[in-house]
Amino acid sequence: MKFAFSLKNKLKIAFLLFCIMCCTLLIRFLEDKSVEKINDSFISMYNDRLVPATDLYFIAENLYHKNAILQEVLLGNDVLQGSTALVKMDKHNRKIDSMINKYELTLLVKQEQSFLNELKKALIVQQGLEVKILSKVGSESKAVYESVGRNAANQTLAKLSALIKIQSKVGDELIKGSKIFVSGTKVYSTLQVILAIVIGIMIVAIISASNAVKIQSDKFNLN
Repeated sequence: MKFAFSLKNKLKIAFLLFCIMCCTLLIRFLEDKSVEKINDSFISMYNDRLVPATDLYFIAENLYHKNAILQEVLLGNDVLQGSTALVKMDKHNRKIDSMINKYELTLLVKQEQSFLNELKKALIVQQGLEVKILSKVGSESKAVYESVGRNAANQTLAKLSALIKIQSKVGDELIKGSKIFVSGTKVYSTLQVILAIVIGIMIVAIISASNAVKIQSDKFNLN
């Protein structure tokens, strides 16, 4: 009851309610920020991880088709076939370059940018050797392929594989970040419930104090 009677001071009551209101607004602001960050994480997960991962898959698919064309030429030993293969190769190279350019527009971490640069260098080397192999015939083209061509293709695939693994790693970090933000919103919700309980207790205390004062006033009037 001492606490209830101390609340009779209107300025103290107004100040306490003002503080609670400020806390409520601050918690609401922080909660909105957390929700916004969670939303940004999911958008980034889609735009900067899921879509690029799909593009990397299509790059691997085009590399597979290029290797198949190269193998056909090496087995066929046909100059005309080699000329036709150059046209086909160029078509796949343009697709790969287009997807690389699209990939560069996404949000890249430092290590991811480094691996992407390595992949671009490996692609340039591989494309140059492909032109060299397809420009030769018979044993000469096979010799170039066996000496440097095969290794160049393997190096390109290795760089691509490293880039794909980075996608998974960064995606895991985004998920962990989202979990932290979700935990934050739970804390803010709990604080809001606590403030609501405090407000309820204050209202009950104020009503109790008011009733006590009224009873004392009535007794005083009777006397």
